[in-house]
Amino acid sequence: MNLKINTLFFFIGMTVSVMGQTSLEAKKLLESASQQMESYDNIVFDFSYVLNNQMEQINQENSGQVTVADEKYKLNFLDAIQLFDGVALYTIVPENEEITITQADQEEDFGINPNELLRFYKEGYDYHWDISQRVKGKNIQFIKLIPTQDDGDLRSLLIGIDTQKNHIYKLIEVGDNGTVTTLTIKEMEVDSALPENFFVFNEDDYPEYYINN
Repeated sequence: MNLKINTLFFFIGMTVSVMGQTSLEAKKLLESASQQMESYDNIVFDFSYVLNNQMEQINQENSGQVTVADEKYKLNFLDAIQLFDGVALYTIVPENEEITITQADQEEDFGINPNELLRFYKEGYDYHWDISQRVKGKNIQFIKLIPTQDDGDLRSLLIGIDTQKNHIYKLIEVGDNGTVTTLTIKEMEVDSALPENFFVFNEDDYPEYYINN
């Protein structure tokens, strides 16, 4: 909160009060959207993922799809499939015919964890009400998150929320090195009729694959 030291004390007090209310309102909107999305039996969404660093002249665009149900998910992204059955994470790379199996508490290689999309913001951030935009007929309200501790990489996050459906629409991460990554949810379906074994890994489906565990 940047306040000029020569501002009247009364004005400072009023400003602090308003900023406090705005931060509470921002967190409340985030919690409401998170609770709404967690209330579904499952969510299937297509997304775009853009990584940009103008200084390094890097611009990478990718797309993917993810299905989430409780703690389980199946992610198709970067020419690979990640399947998490609630216990183990299976990373399947068709190009290499290779499968890597890790446990839930081990570090993941992908920059996207669908489970964390709905809860990562709950600790370690200050919340600020940001801009509102109309995007394809949707009213998108952005909440800005500032890390409360220096993690060395992250400068800020912007989360765009579709206020009509109460869904998370966009996530923009701004790094200290100037890298900006943007995840945009393009299409979303909820409570789809999924096969019973949708999140079950079957080794027989990959007879020629090398399995690393």
